[in-house]
Amino acid sequence: MRILIADDDFVNRRFLERIFSQYGEVVVVDNGISAVEEAVTALENHQLFDIICLDIMMSRLDGYKTLEAVREAENKYGIYKETQSKVIMISALDEVALDSIQVCNDYDAYICKPIIVEKFEEMLNRMGFQKRTE
Repeated sequence: MRILIADDDFVNRRFLERIFSQYGEVVVVDNGISAVEEAVTALENHQLFDIICLDIMMSRLDGYKTLEAVREAENKYGIYKETQSKVIMISALDEVALDSIQVCNDYDAYICKPIIVEKFEEMLNRMGFQKRTE
């Protein structure tokens, strides 16, 4: 499994990398522009990310705009809804605040910070992802 994490906070990136590394190969970037570049490169190489985890409030390109660009690239490469990367949005905003500013809802899951590992892993399991077996 291939996983892309985009978060502009170093501590959050390391925390997410530690969790996701139990599930597969992890690529970590610190902004939305780099996330789009990684996603497009993966599409060009026919190595789609299984999961893309995006912080909503990133500098340079926020999580929503990043997601829109990734979905446009997937469509350009003929990757449609059934086979698109699963996207998890992460933010310090609670879901009520999120609903008031939401501009794009083309993601698969949303989780509020601070992330509780057990709940995060339960969410991944519900999405059909399992930890790697060594």
